[in-house]
Amino acid sequence: MTRPPASRASVPPLDPRRFAPSAQRPVRAKSRSMAGDMDIQAHFHVWGQLVFSVSGVVRVSTDRATFLVPPSRAVWIPAGVVHAVTAVERCELRTLYLLTPPDDAEIWHENRVLEVSPLLRELVVQLARDEIEPGDPVSDREVWIGKLILDEIHRARSLQLGVALPADKRLRRLCEAVLAEPMRHATLDDWAAEVGASARTVSRLFRQELGSSYAQWRQQALLAEALRLAAQKKPMQLIAAELGYASASAFTAMVTRTVGMPPSRFFGQG
Repeated sequence: MTRPPASRASVPPLDPRRFAPSAQRPVRAKSRSMAGDMDIQAHFHVWGQLVFSVSGVVRVSTDRATFLVPPSRAVWIPAGVVHAVTAVERCELRTLYLLTPPDDAEIWHENRVLEVSPLLRELVVQLARDEIEPGDPVSDREVWIGKLILDEIHRARSLQLGVALPADKRLRRLCEAVLAEPMRHATLDDWAAEVGASARTVSRLFRQELGSSYAQWRQQALLAEALRLAAQKKPMQLIAAELGYASASAFTAMVTRTVGMPPSRFFGQG
């Protein structure tokens, strides 16, 4: 991710109760335009929601993880989870509010990243465009679109995407710095020096806080940065070079090994 500008506009959520789902309307959709310097303040809902962008890239962050959301991806946020939204670039945000998850599976109790099919994208765009007011009667069209949306979400493929964040303040500062400029330092020693700790201490904190090594965590951070670059339509060879890989083939092998699919599919380019 790029380093955010010094001055950003921090705004509250846009009238979420106006779009609250109900037994009569279990699926609601909301649209919002976000400038490249806009942040939506941390908040939560008593219902679950699915966040994705029609154009541009946003970052959705909770206390324990952060997710980059390009147009081909969506983040599921369970009811009660505090989250904030940051525009990485100018974007058109679409949000689905669901009265209940698509099914009773335990997976819906946690954040998930889902592929957005062309059908799901168009269904959400249409539902948000209909500008339904709370007192309006429920139309057959709305019912049909809502049922198709739930079915598409249920069918959507989950992706190994998202970067875990720690509670420890020193490690959190380091992780945020890496996410902002992942290539600024080449070694853990240099990153650790920024937060006044030794590489050994930071390595121990990664194991304690996140259950992984720094190298494993950084790989997820690089995938997030690659996702941002791919959303800008940059070629794979250039992305590989910007992230320090000697060749596009080496980068492709890393992505395929890590997420189980080639970059063209993972980045939504194929």
